[in-house]
Amino acid sequence: MVGGPGPGMGLRGGLMAVSGGSKVLAARYQELRASNDGDLFVYDCVTANKRTQEKGQAGQPTDKASNDILAFAFSSSGNYFALTDDNKHLILFRTKPSWECISIRSVVRRSTSLIITAAEDKILIADKSGDVYSYSITDPQAAGKLELGHLSLLMDVALSPDDQYILTADRDEKIRVSLTRAPHNIVAFCLGHKEFVSRIFVIPDYPDLLLSASGDCTLRLWEYKSGKEVYCCHLNSISKPDATNNDKKYAVSRISYCCQGSNIAILCDCIPTVYIFQLVADTQQLIHKQQIPLNHKGWDVALEETGELWIFQENKVTPLLLYGPMDGQWQPVNDDKGLLKMSKYLHDNWTVFEGSVGTDSCYHTLYKASFDNMTTYLQKKEQRLQQQQKRKRKELQHGTNGQNKKIKTGEPPL
Repeated sequence: MVGGPGPGMGLRGGLMAVSGGSKVLAARYQELRASNDGDLFVYDCVTANKRTQEKGQAGQPTDKASNDILAFAFSSSGNYFALTDDNKHLILFRTKPSWECISIRSVVRRSTSLIITAAEDKILIADKSGDVYSYSITDPQAAGKLELGHLSLLMDVALSPDDQYILTADRDEKIRVSLTRAPHNIVAFCLGHKEFVSRIFVIPDYPDLLLSASGDCTLRLWEYKSGKEVYCCHLNSISKPDATNNDKKYAVSRISYCCQGSNIAILCDCIPTVYIFQLVADTQQLIHKQQIPLNHKGWDVALEETGELWIFQENKVTPLLLYGPMDGQWQPVNDDKGLLKMSKYLHDNWTVFEGSVGTDSCYHTLYKASFDNMTTYLQKKEQRLQQQQKRKRKELQHGTNGQNKKIKTGEPPL
C-alpha cells in the first residue's frame, strides 16, 4: 500500500508498479515467464478522465485538479491493483494473465490511502475529510459505501490479516480500531503519539501487533485490540549527527515489512537514509539493525518476501537500488537482471517523474502550530510599564515647574 503525494513503488508476486504524476508503470521484474509477458504496462489517469466524461459519469462538477496518483495498492495475491488520483477517480485493474482496466469509479473526496481486503472482495479508501469508504471488487461498477468517519483528516488505513478489524490513523494523533462488520463499534484507541500519525501497519505474521509512525519522530508498537503501547523507538536518537538535527521534526513516509526474518525497512521524509529494524516478537521490541545512506532523496522502499530491499530514489541514472541480506547486513546488488530491466524502464520514462523532482515535504503543513503567548505578553507588559514611567516623569516635571512659579510669584516686593 502506497499513499501520499509523490512517486511510489509497490511489489507483489514478481510484479513491480511505480507511480509518478498521473502515470503508473508496471512490469514483471522477475524472469519467471516468457519475455513477452514482462513487457512494460503504462497507464495514464488522464485516460480515466476522458472515459468518465464520455460515459456521462461527470454528473458531478469537474474540478480543475490534476490527475496525479494519490495512493495505490496490490491485493495480497497480486491479482488486483487499485489506485486513486487527484481527480477523485478509483481505478481497478486485473493484473493476470495481463494488465486490464476493470472499472473506473468516482470517489467522494480525494484520498490519502487505500487498501484491499485479504479476501480481495473490497477496497477501503481513507480520504481527506476523515471518512473511510468501501468499494466492491466483485461488483466493480458499484458505488462506494460509507464505513466510518473521523473528525480530522485521515493519514492511513490498515486491516488485520483476517479482515476482522479496520485501523485508521488521523492528523490528531489518534489510531482507532474498529470492527469491520460494524465499524461504528470502536474496539480501542491507540493513544500516545504527539503529532499526526503518518503510517500504520499490522504485522502479518504477528496479527495482534500494530506498528505506527508519526511526525513526532517515533516508531511505536501496539497490542492494538487493547490499545496498549508495548514499545517506543525515538528515531532521532539513532540518527547520525550528519543525517539530521536531533531537534528537527520529521515523519516516516514509508514502511515495508518482510516476514522472513521479521525485518522492517522505513524511509523518513526529507532524510536520505533507509532505516532497517528487526521485530523481536517474544520481547515485543524493535532492534535497529542498519542504516543505508542514500546519495539522493528516497521516494519509496519495498522489501521482497525473500528479504531483498528495493529503493526507489530521485535520480534518473540510478532510479532503483537493490540490496540483499548477507551475514546480517544488507549489501548492494548490482548485477540483478530484474534491477537492470526495471531501471531501464524508469530511465527511459523519466519524464513521468520530472514533476516530482526537487519538491518540498508534504508533511510540514500537518504539524501543530505552536504559539509563544507568554513572550508576547511579557513584551507588551514591558512596553506598558515603560509608557507608565514616561507619563509619571512628565507629571513630576510638570508639577515641579508649577511649584517654582508659585514660589516666584509669592515673593515680597523689594
